[in-house]
Amino acid sequence: MKSKSLFYALFGLAALALIFLGWRVYAASYRYQGSQIDPPAPAADFTLTDQNGQPFTLSQQRGKLDLIFFGYTNCPDVCPITLTTYARVRKSLGDQADNVRFIFVTVDPERDTAAQIKTHLSHFDPAIIGLTGTRSELEPVWKDYGVFQSSHESTDLSHYDVDHSSRIYLVDAQGNWRMTYPADMDWQAITSDVQHLLKEKG
Repeated sequence: MKSKSLFYALFGLAALALIFLGWRVYAASYRYQGSQIDPPAPAADFTLTDQNGQPFTLSQQRGKLDLIFFGYTNCPDVCPITLTTYARVRKSLGDQADNVRFIFVTVDPERDTAAQIKTHLSHFDPAIIGLTGTRSELEPVWKDYGVFQSSHESTDLSHYDVDHSSRIYLVDAQGNWRMTYPADMDWQAITSDVQHLLKEKG
């Protein structure tokens, strides 16, 4: 009887070891869809004003993943596409979405007031965090994230386009910049990367 009990105990341990090894192999073999930052670099911290008029500091609530996109509410093409991607990723994450912050930072502070951003984001997903500030507050943030921004000259100050870079930045739960995505990246690919990083975090 003792030998049989020992056999089952060893068998159980071997099975657990195989399960653990299989998980490690799976984790190691996963290929991220985004452009990886290797090695990961600390993401520059910043404080701006959210769509509710409250201060928002990136390093607060550390422990969540952050997706960050720089755009503007009057953007005719890439920005609404990216905000739609945000909404799809967030919906597909289900309960896991609480561990991810979807952030939109303006490149057009002259028109993008907190109220304007709040109204605009409500058409996509009101849970998206919209950030604005003065130009002097935003310029260091644009610089830290390598964001290009240039307004077209126009005699009509209420109607003009803003040229800007359009990548999505992913910051992990430790505050490290892990990867970037083009604005037209498939939302399912982003979701897959986010889910894998949440497993890594957990």
